[in-house]
Amino acid sequence: MFKDISFGQYYPVNSPVHRLDARVKLLITLMFVVGIFFIKSYFGFMLTAVVLVLIILLARLPIMSVLKSVKAVLFIVAFTALINLFLGGENGSEVLWAWKSLVITKASDHTTIKMVLRLVLLISGASLLSLTTTPVALADGIESILSPLRHIRVPVRDIAMIMSIALRFIPTLFEETNKIISAQKSRGASFDTGGPFARAKALLPVLIPLFVNSFRRADELAFAMDSRCYNATDKRVKMKVAKIGIGDVVALFVMCAFFTVIMLDRYYWCGLVDTLIFGGLL
Repeated sequence: MFKDISFGQYYPVNSPVHRLDARVKLLITLMFVVGIFFIKSYFGFMLTAVVLVLIILLARLPIMSVLKSVKAVLFIVAFTALINLFLGGENGSEVLWAWKSLVITKASDHTTIKMVLRLVLLISGASLLSLTTTPVALADGIESILSPLRHIRVPVRDIAMIMSIALRFIPTLFEETNKIISAQKSRGASFDTGGPFARAKALLPVLIPLFVNSFRRADELAFAMDSRCYNATDKRVKMKVAKIGIGDVVALFVMCAFFTVIMLDRYYWCGLVDTLIFGGLL
């Protein structure tokens, strides 16, 4: 049931993307996500897809490991697409199909396609961050970016430690959930039959032991950290000190160029590239 969830899972491989500084990858991911929301034309989506595929190839990741994150929310994407298909049209738009009160217009068709592309690219791009960055490096990067907040007494190190522990245990919880489900199925439990309420009720024998095991793990971790005098004070040092390299500068420059093209396409070119590429197809 939870085997297709890739969020929080790290794919260990030696690649230029994996070797990038976590702070740079956080900024690149932020720019990528923000840029997706500014895309208005099919050229922008095509450019974003090309950039995403190039990053996946450069990171040496299996394409299925990235698509697993989309599969996990496929129902939400399909449900949102149906709503936009029948309700996302504009008055006066060309009608493509109509049946009673259900109407599909040309405008709603384009709106639905762009919405699906935006969600797929958004989820896939965000999953690359966890696939190419270890939880410890990601937490250290967040701590470094939020370090100016220490001047206003924000516990940055505490927040980073909490995030590091949470990210570290996400794959562990998914793995333990699969084990509990397999154990319940061996006892005759069924999770794939019946209506939504029956399936939700069938998850109770899974959720109760999962919560019990989670609290037990939390207690064991707290005792282990306390016995080792672990804390999140400013006196702590890091085994690996993050440094910005040439590859980080190049990656940030490329992403800035991508973001600039997206802004130009939205506010200055205004669909001109779509007309030149697709002609009268749209």
